[in-house]
Amino acid sequence: MIEIDHVVKRFGDFTAVDDAHFSIAQGEFFSMLGPSGCGKTTTLRMIAGFEQPTSGAIRLDGADVSRVAPNRRDVNTVFQQYALFPHMNVYDNVAFGPRSKKLDKATIAKRVPEILDIVRLADFAGRRPAQLSGGQQQRVALARALVNLPKALLLDEPLGALDLKLRHAMQFELKRIQREVGITFVYVTHDQEEALTMSDRIAVMSDGRVEQIGTPAEIYDTPATVFVAGFIGQANLWPATVTSRRGDSAELTALGVAGLRATCHVDGVDANASAVLMVRPERVSISATEPTGDIQRVCGTVTDLTFQGPIVRLALTAADGSTIIANVDPDADLPMLRPGDMVWAFWSTDAACVLPTQPQVPSSIRSTQEN
Repeated sequence: MIEIDHVVKRFGDFTAVDDAHFSIAQGEFFSMLGPSGCGKTTTLRMIAGFEQPTSGAIRLDGADVSRVAPNRRDVNTVFQQYALFPHMNVYDNVAFGPRSKKLDKATIAKRVPEILDIVRLADFAGRRPAQLSGGQQQRVALARALVNLPKALLLDEPLGALDLKLRHAMQFELKRIQREVGITFVYVTHDQEEALTMSDRIAVMSDGRVEQIGTPAEIYDTPATVFVAGFIGQANLWPATVTSRRGDSAELTALGVAGLRATCHVDGVDANASAVLMVRPERVSISATEPTGDIQRVCGTVTDLTFQGPIVRLALTAADGSTIIANVDPDADLPMLRPGDMVWAFWSTDAACVLPTQPQVPSSIRSTQEN
Protein backbone atom coordinates (compact mmCIF):
# COMPACT_ATOMS: atom_id res chain seq x y z
CA MET A 1 0.00 0.00 0.00
CA ILE A 2 2.80 2.44 0.92
CA GLU A 3 6.37 2.36 -0.40
CA ILE A 4 9.17 4.48 1.02
CA ASP A 5 11.81 4.24 -1.70
CA HIS A 6 15.27 5.39 -0.52
CA VAL A 7 13.81 8.60 0.90
CA VAL A 8 16.09 11.34 2.22
CA LYS A 9 14.82 14.53 3.83
CA ARG A 10 17.15 17.42 4.64
CA PHE A 11 16.44 20.74 6.31
CA GLY A 12 19.46 22.82 5.30
CA ASP A 13 22.52 20.94 6.52
CA PHE A 14 20.48 18.72 8.84
CA THR A 15 19.43 15.28 7.61
CA ALA A 16 16.13 14.39 9.28
CA VAL A 17 15.57 11.14 7.36
CA ASP A 18 18.51 9.21 5.95
CA ASP A 19 17.76 6.71 3.14
CA ALA A 20 14.55 5.23 4.54
CA HIS A 21 13.59 2.22 2.43
CA PHE A 22 10.66 -0.01 3.36
CA SER A 23 7.09 -0.86 2.45
CA ILE A 24 3.81 -1.12 4.36
CA ALA A 25 1.23 -3.72 3.40
CA GLN A 26 -2.48 -3.31 2.78
CA GLY A 27 -4.39 -3.60 6.06
CA GLU A 28 -1.26 -3.55 8.21
CA PHE A 29 -0.88 -1.77 11.54
CA PHE A 30 2.61 -0.35 11.09
CA SER A 31 4.36 1.73 13.75
CA MET A 32 7.37 4.02 13.51
CA LEU A 33 9.02 4.06 16.92
CA GLY A 34 11.91 6.07 18.27
CA PRO A 35 13.00 8.96 20.50
CA SER A 36 12.27 12.60 19.76
CA GLY A 37 14.17 13.83 16.72
CA CYS A 38 14.69 10.39 15.17
CA GLY A 39 12.80 11.25 11.95
CA LYS A 40 9.58 9.30 12.50
CA THR A 41 7.20 12.28 12.38
CA THR A 42 9.03 13.76 9.39
CA THR A 43 8.56 10.44 7.57
CA LEU A 44 4.85 10.46 8.44
CA ARG A 45 4.51 14.04 7.23
CA MET A 46 6.11 13.08 3.91
CA ILE A 47 3.59 10.24 3.52
CA ALA A 48 0.81 12.73 4.28
CA GLY A 49 2.21 15.31 1.86
CA PHE A 50 3.00 18.03 4.40
CA GLU A 51 6.70 17.65 3.56
CA GLN A 52 8.38 16.64 0.31
CA PRO A 53 11.38 14.29 0.11
CA THR A 54 14.73 15.81 -0.77
CA SER A 55 15.37 12.64 -2.77
CA GLY A 56 13.72 9.27 -3.23
CA ALA A 57 10.05 8.52 -3.80
CA ILE A 58 6.89 7.82 -1.83
CA ARG A 59 4.29 5.62 -3.51
CA LEU A 60 0.70 5.08 -2.46
CA ASP A 61 -0.94 2.02 -3.96
CA GLY A 62 1.73 2.00 -6.70
CA ALA A 63 1.43 5.68 -7.67
CA ASP A 64 4.26 8.14 -6.97
CA VAL A 65 2.79 10.85 -4.72
CA SER A 66 6.07 12.51 -3.71
CA ARG A 67 5.00 15.84 -5.21
CA VAL A 68 1.24 15.48 -4.83
CA ALA A 69 -0.56 17.93 -2.53
CA PRO A 70 -1.93 16.55 0.77
CA ASN A 71 -5.58 17.08 -0.21
CA ARG A 72 -5.05 15.02 -3.36
CA ARG A 73 -3.65 11.99 -1.53
CA ASP A 74 -6.06 9.29 -0.41
CA VAL A 75 -4.79 9.33 3.18
CA ASN A 76 -6.06 11.01 6.35
CA THR A 77 -4.12 12.08 9.44
CA VAL A 78 -5.03 12.09 13.13
CA PHE A 79 -2.84 14.38 15.24
CA GLN A 80 -2.23 14.58 18.98
CA GLN A 81 -4.48 17.67 19.04
CA TYR A 82 -7.80 16.46 17.64
CA ALA A 83 -8.99 19.89 16.31
CA LEU A 84 -12.67 18.97 16.54
CA PHE A 85 -15.19 21.66 15.61
CA PRO A 86 -16.47 22.85 19.02
CA HIS A 87 -19.77 24.24 17.62
CA MET A 88 -20.70 20.95 15.93
CA ASN A 89 -22.00 17.80 17.56
CA VAL A 90 -20.31 14.43 17.11
CA TYR A 91 -22.44 13.48 14.11
CA ASP A 92 -21.72 16.71 12.25
CA ASN A 93 -17.99 16.54 13.05
CA VAL A 94 -17.83 13.09 11.48
CA ALA A 95 -20.09 14.04 8.57
CA PHE A 96 -18.00 17.10 7.72
CA GLY A 97 -15.65 15.20 5.39
CA PRO A 98 -18.31 13.40 3.32
CA ARG A 99 -20.30 16.63 3.04
CA SER A 100 -17.19 18.49 1.84
CA LYS A 101 -16.79 15.82 -0.81
CA LYS A 102 -20.44 16.39 -1.73
CA LEU A 103 -21.47 12.79 -1.22
CA ASP A 104 -25.20 12.22 -1.50
CA LYS A 105 -27.29 12.42 1.67
CA ALA A 106 -28.22 8.74 1.59
CA THR A 107 -24.56 7.68 1.58
CA ILE A 108 -23.74 10.06 4.43
CA ALA A 109 -26.76 8.91 6.46
CA LYS A 110 -25.58 5.31 6.08
CA ARG A 111 -21.85 5.73 6.50
CA VAL A 112 -21.66 8.10 9.49
CA PRO A 113 -23.72 5.89 11.85
CA GLU A 114 -21.68 2.86 10.74
CA ILE A 115 -18.42 4.57 11.67
CA LEU A 116 -19.84 5.88 14.95
CA ASP A 117 -20.91 2.36 15.80
CA ILE A 118 -17.41 1.02 15.11
CA VAL A 119 -15.83 3.59 17.45
CA ARG A 120 -18.63 2.98 20.00
CA LEU A 121 -20.00 6.51 19.95
CA ALA A 122 -23.44 5.90 18.46
CA ASP A 123 -25.07 7.01 21.71
CA PHE A 124 -23.06 10.26 21.74
CA ALA A 125 -23.91 11.51 18.25
CA GLY A 126 -25.76 14.55 19.58
CA ARG A 127 -23.09 15.72 22.02
CA ARG A 128 -20.54 18.43 21.39
CA PRO A 129 -16.78 17.89 21.95
CA ALA A 130 -16.78 19.80 25.25
CA GLN A 131 -19.25 17.24 26.62
CA LEU A 132 -16.92 14.31 25.89
CA SER A 133 -13.97 12.76 27.71
CA GLY A 134 -10.50 12.80 26.19
CA GLY A 135 -10.83 9.21 24.99
CA GLN A 136 -14.21 9.93 23.40
CA GLN A 137 -12.83 12.99 21.62
CA GLN A 138 -9.98 10.85 20.32
CA ARG A 139 -12.50 8.38 18.89
CA VAL A 140 -14.43 11.20 17.24
CA ALA A 141 -11.20 12.30 15.54
CA LEU A 142 -10.66 8.71 14.40
CA ALA A 143 -14.20 8.43 13.06
CA ARG A 144 -13.84 11.74 11.20
CA ALA A 145 -10.64 10.47 9.57
CA LEU A 146 -12.07 7.04 8.74
CA VAL A 147 -15.46 8.05 7.37
CA ASN A 148 -14.00 8.98 3.95
CA LEU A 149 -12.54 5.45 3.69
CA PRO A 150 -8.93 6.50 2.98
CA LYS A 151 -6.39 3.98 1.73
CA ALA A 152 -4.28 4.68 4.82
CA LEU A 153 -4.75 6.39 8.15
CA LEU A 154 -1.74 8.22 9.59
CA LEU A 155 -1.63 8.71 13.35
CA ASP A 156 0.88 11.10 14.93
CA GLU A 157 1.06 10.20 18.65
CA PRO A 158 -2.74 10.49 19.04
CA LEU A 159 -2.75 9.08 22.59
CA GLY A 160 -0.18 11.51 23.97
CA ALA A 161 -2.77 13.83 25.55
CA LEU A 162 -4.52 11.04 27.49
CA ASP A 163 -3.82 9.89 31.03
CA LEU A 164 -2.00 6.59 31.54
CA LYS A 165 -5.03 4.39 32.29
CA LEU A 166 -7.05 5.76 29.38
CA ARG A 167 -4.04 5.47 27.07
CA HIS A 168 -3.75 1.77 27.89
CA ALA A 169 -7.45 1.23 27.20
CA MET A 170 -7.26 3.12 23.89
CA GLN A 171 -4.38 0.97 22.67
CA PHE A 172 -6.70 -2.02 22.51
CA GLU A 173 -9.52 0.12 21.09
CA LEU A 174 -7.30 1.36 18.27
CA LYS A 175 -6.26 -2.15 17.33
CA ARG A 176 -9.88 -3.34 17.42
CA ILE A 177 -11.00 -0.45 15.21
CA GLN A 178 -8.18 -1.10 12.75
CA ARG A 179 -9.15 -4.77 12.47
CA GLU A 180 -12.80 -3.91 11.90
CA VAL A 181 -12.27 -1.29 9.19
CA GLY A 182 -9.33 -3.13 7.55
CA ILE A 183 -7.53 0.10 6.59
CA THR A 184 -3.75 0.47 6.73
CA PHE A 185 -2.72 2.30 9.91
CA VAL A 186 0.67 4.06 10.11
CA TYR A 187 1.32 5.01 13.71
CA VAL A 188 4.06 7.27 15.10
CA THR A 189 5.04 6.98 18.76
CA HIS A 190 7.97 7.20 21.15
CA ASP A 191 6.16 4.83 23.55
CA GLN A 192 7.52 1.30 23.13
CA GLU A 193 4.55 -0.26 24.96
CA GLU A 194 2.11 1.30 22.47
CA ALA A 195 4.10 -0.02 19.53
CA LEU A 196 4.48 -3.53 20.98
CA THR A 197 0.80 -3.74 21.95
CA MET A 198 -0.79 -2.62 18.69
CA SER A 199 1.57 -3.20 15.78
CA ASP A 200 1.82 -5.91 13.19
CA ARG A 201 5.30 -4.58 12.41
CA ILE A 202 7.51 -1.87 13.87
CA ALA A 203 10.21 0.32 12.33
CA VAL A 204 12.64 1.44 15.05
CA MET A 205 14.34 4.71 14.09
CA SER A 206 17.36 6.59 15.42
CA ASP A 207 19.06 9.74 14.11
CA GLY A 208 17.06 9.62 10.88
CA ARG A 209 17.91 5.98 10.15
CA VAL A 210 15.71 2.92 10.23
CA GLU A 211 17.61 0.61 12.58
CA GLN A 212 15.33 -2.42 12.29
CA ILE A 213 11.94 -3.49 10.99
CA GLY A 214 10.12 -6.55 12.26
CA THR A 215 7.24 -7.94 14.26
CA PRO A 216 7.06 -6.95 17.93
CA ALA A 217 8.44 -10.38 18.88
CA GLU A 218 11.34 -10.09 16.41
CA ILE A 219 12.21 -6.58 17.57
CA TYR A 220 12.11 -7.59 21.23
CA ASP A 221 13.73 -11.04 21.11
CA THR A 222 16.28 -10.57 18.31
CA PRO A 223 17.26 -6.88 18.12
CA ALA A 224 19.58 -5.98 15.27
CA THR A 225 21.54 -3.26 17.05
CA VAL A 226 22.51 -2.16 20.54
CA PHE A 227 20.22 0.85 20.15
CA VAL A 228 17.17 -1.33 19.44
CA ALA A 229 18.02 -3.66 22.31
CA GLY A 230 18.29 -0.76 24.75
CA PHE A 231 15.32 1.22 23.47
CA ILE A 232 12.81 -1.65 23.41
CA GLY A 233 12.13 -2.80 26.96
CA GLN A 234 14.87 -3.37 29.52
CA ALA A 235 18.07 -5.14 28.56
CA ASN A 236 21.35 -6.22 30.12
CA LEU A 237 24.01 -5.02 27.69
CA TRP A 238 27.51 -6.25 28.58
CA PRO A 239 30.80 -5.65 26.71
CA ALA A 240 32.15 -8.91 25.32
CA THR A 241 34.89 -10.39 23.16
CA VAL A 242 33.93 -13.06 20.65
CA THR A 243 36.29 -16.02 20.75
CA SER A 244 34.61 -18.05 17.99
CA ARG A 245 31.54 -18.03 15.79
CA ARG A 246 29.89 -20.80 13.82
CA GLY A 247 26.72 -19.85 11.95
CA ASP A 248 24.21 -18.41 14.42
CA SER A 249 26.16 -19.55 17.47
CA ALA A 250 28.97 -17.62 19.14
CA GLU A 251 31.28 -18.23 22.06
CA LEU A 252 32.55 -15.24 23.98
CA THR A 253 34.08 -13.82 27.10
CA ALA A 254 31.96 -11.43 29.15
CA LEU A 255 31.27 -10.57 32.78
CA GLY A 256 34.73 -11.91 33.62
CA VAL A 257 33.73 -15.41 32.42
CA ALA A 258 35.14 -17.24 29.39
CA GLY A 259 33.21 -19.79 27.33
CA LEU A 260 29.77 -18.18 27.49
CA ARG A 261 27.57 -19.06 24.51
CA ALA A 262 24.88 -17.02 22.78
CA THR A 263 22.97 -16.75 19.53
CA CYS A 264 24.10 -14.32 16.84
CA HIS A 265 21.83 -13.32 13.95
CA VAL A 266 23.67 -10.26 12.64
CA ASP A 267 26.64 -9.42 10.44
CA GLY A 268 29.78 -7.77 11.78
CA VAL A 269 30.38 -10.16 14.68
CA ASP A 270 33.50 -12.24 14.02
CA ALA A 271 36.09 -14.09 16.07
CA ASN A 272 38.31 -11.82 18.19
CA ALA A 273 35.92 -8.90 17.65
CA SER A 274 34.50 -6.70 20.37
CA ALA A 275 30.76 -7.12 20.75
CA VAL A 276 27.84 -6.67 23.15
CA LEU A 277 26.08 -9.52 24.94
CA MET A 278 22.36 -8.92 25.55
CA VAL A 279 20.04 -10.76 27.95
CA ARG A 280 16.60 -9.49 28.97
CA PRO A 281 16.22 -9.19 32.80
CA GLU A 282 13.16 -11.46 32.83
CA ARG A 283 15.24 -14.23 31.22
CA VAL A 284 17.82 -14.13 34.04
CA SER A 285 17.22 -16.57 36.92
CA ILE A 286 18.87 -16.48 40.35
CA SER A 287 20.13 -19.36 42.49
CA ALA A 288 21.82 -19.38 45.88
CA THR A 289 23.82 -22.46 44.77
CA GLU A 290 25.66 -23.07 41.51
CA PRO A 291 23.17 -24.36 38.93
CA THR A 292 23.94 -27.24 36.59
CA GLY A 293 22.93 -28.21 33.06
CA ASP A 294 23.26 -26.67 29.62
CA ILE A 295 22.97 -23.06 30.77
CA GLN A 296 25.11 -19.95 31.00
CA ARG A 297 26.04 -19.03 34.58
CA VAL A 298 27.82 -16.14 36.29
CA CYS A 299 28.53 -15.56 39.97
CA GLY A 300 27.76 -12.11 41.33
CA THR A 301 27.34 -10.02 44.47
CA VAL A 302 23.91 -8.63 45.36
CA THR A 303 23.98 -4.83 45.39
CA ASP A 304 20.29 -3.89 45.38
CA LEU A 305 16.79 -5.36 45.68
CA THR A 306 13.72 -3.36 44.71
CA PHE A 307 10.15 -4.57 45.10
CA GLN A 308 8.08 -3.53 42.06
CA GLY A 309 4.79 -5.34 42.60
CA PRO A 310 4.75 -8.31 40.21
CA ILE A 311 8.55 -8.56 40.23
CA VAL A 312 11.57 -7.97 42.43
CA ARG A 313 14.35 -6.14 40.59
CA LEU A 314 17.64 -7.66 41.68
CA ALA A 315 20.98 -6.02 40.86
CA LEU A 316 24.26 -7.95 41.00
CA THR A 317 27.86 -7.02 40.36
CA ALA A 318 29.87 -9.53 38.30
CA ALA A 319 33.59 -10.27 38.61
CA ASP A 320 34.50 -7.65 35.99
CA GLY A 321 32.40 -4.96 37.69
CA SER A 322 29.47 -5.17 35.24
CA THR A 323 25.93 -4.92 36.59
CA ILE A 324 23.50 -7.80 36.09
CA ILE A 325 19.78 -7.00 36.40
CA ALA A 326 17.32 -9.83 37.03
CA ASN A 327 13.55 -9.52 37.34
CA VAL A 328 12.60 -12.20 39.85
CA ASP A 329 9.16 -13.46 40.85
CA PRO A 330 8.47 -12.40 44.47
CA ASP A 331 7.46 -16.03 45.16
CA ALA A 332 10.72 -17.45 43.82
CA ASP A 333 12.28 -20.11 46.04
CA LEU A 334 15.20 -18.01 47.26
CA PRO A 335 16.59 -17.30 50.73
CA MET A 336 16.20 -13.79 52.15
CA LEU A 337 18.82 -11.95 50.10
CA ARG A 338 20.68 -8.87 51.26
CA PRO A 339 23.31 -6.63 49.66
CA GLY A 340 26.68 -8.37 49.84
CA ASP A 341 25.30 -11.92 49.36
CA MET A 342 26.90 -14.08 46.66
CA VAL A 343 24.45 -15.70 44.22
CA TRP A 344 24.45 -17.24 40.75
CA ALA A 345 22.74 -15.63 37.78
CA PHE A 346 21.94 -18.01 34.92
CA TRP A 347 20.03 -18.11 31.63
CA SER A 348 19.51 -20.41 28.66
CA THR A 349 21.73 -20.03 25.62
CA ASP A 350 18.85 -18.97 23.38
CA ALA A 351 17.97 -16.16 25.85
CA ALA A 352 21.25 -14.38 25.01
CA CYS A 353 22.22 -12.71 21.75
CA VAL A 354 25.41 -11.07 20.52
CA LEU A 355 25.30 -7.66 18.83
CA PRO A 356 27.99 -5.62 17.08
CA THR A 357 29.33 -2.59 18.92
CA GLN A 358 28.71 -0.43 15.82
CA PRO A 359 25.26 -0.17 14.16
CA GLN A 360 24.94 -2.67 11.33
CA VAL A 361 21.75 -3.78 9.65
CA PRO A 362 21.89 -7.56 9.02
CA SER A 363 21.03 -9.09 5.67
CA SER A 364 17.87 -10.65 7.09
CA ILE A 365 16.64 -7.24 8.25
CA ARG A 366 17.59 -5.60 4.96
CA SER A 367 15.50 -8.22 3.19
CA THR A 368 12.56 -7.48 5.49
CA GLN A 369 12.82 -3.76 4.80
CA GLU A 370 13.01 -4.22 1.06
CA ASN A 371 10.02 -6.55 1.00
